[in-house]
Amino acid sequence: MATPRLVIVHRRTELAELLDRHATLGQAEFFLRVRGRTLAAVQERHELLGTALATIRATVPPDWRLAEVERNDLNRFMFTPEDIIAVVGQDGLVANAAKYLAGQPVIGIDPEPGMNPGILVRHTAADAARMLLGLAQANQRQASLPCRELSMVRARLDDGQELSGLNEIFIGHRTHQSARYRLTTPDGRSESQSSSGLIVSTGTGATGWCASIAQDRGGRTLPAPTDPALAWFVREAWPSPVTGRSLTDGVLEAGEPLRLTVASDQLVVFGDGMEQDLLTASWGQEISIELSDRPLRLA
Repeated sequence: MATPRLVIVHRRTELAELLDRHATLGQAEFFLRVRGRTLAAVQERHELLGTALATIRATVPPDWRLAEVERNDLNRFMFTPEDIIAVVGQDGLVANAAKYLAGQPVIGIDPEPGMNPGILVRHTAADAARMLLGLAQANQRQASLPCRELSMVRARLDDGQELSGLNEIFIGHRTHQSARYRLTTPDGRSESQSSSGLIVSTGTGATGWCASIAQDRGGRTLPAPTDPALAWFVREAWPSPVTGRSLTDGVLEAGEPLRLTVASDQLVVFGDGMEQDLLTASWGQEISIELSDRPLRLA
């Protein structure tokens, strides 16, 4: 078996981005002060993340490999089957990483324990360090990490391209203008539509974007994070002589794809808000959205 590799995923801090933009701490402080904020709070969060990263790095067993990747480089990073993923940041960073994984266990680490408790980042850096140390001492591998399997959603184009999402997938016009397509449900019903796009959500994403739409639709029951089901909603379907709005929401069980045939010049497909990593579907192409066969394994 290949030597385990710990992959630490994090994102640049606000302080680092401020210094890139303003060059000096003094200028960054002035920028924050005129907006009613303090440099001290930004520095504290920067230091908390640095401390958490240092704790995890120091715990890596000597016979393991180590790699680090920032959020903006995830779509260019090559994950391997023997990886263990340590995501140090907020819940959204776990979702950002999940779409590039294929069953590797993920440890969600909150660098600011007690400040902004998350749902996916449940461990402190010290907790994660103990978990990794326990695996190393027992000479065990990633399979020994107890994990919850969170359902994910997958979109696939008819040319073989695909992407996944932990929270939701959006299909629509790049600028969120009217998107034209033909929608076909798993039970064979079909309708031409013009809308602001389509959202297909997992149970993990059911507390976010999907929740606000569901509330407006009378409070449709949404799946739980581990349920093998997805909820889908059409946004603002526009009735006309050639488009309808009778098929605007539903639930997809395992093995039940929702299909869209593109009737616009071009539609985009992206997951979890990462618009820079998207698929582009041209007129006449078919998009199939269904439950992914690769859930997120969250320690």
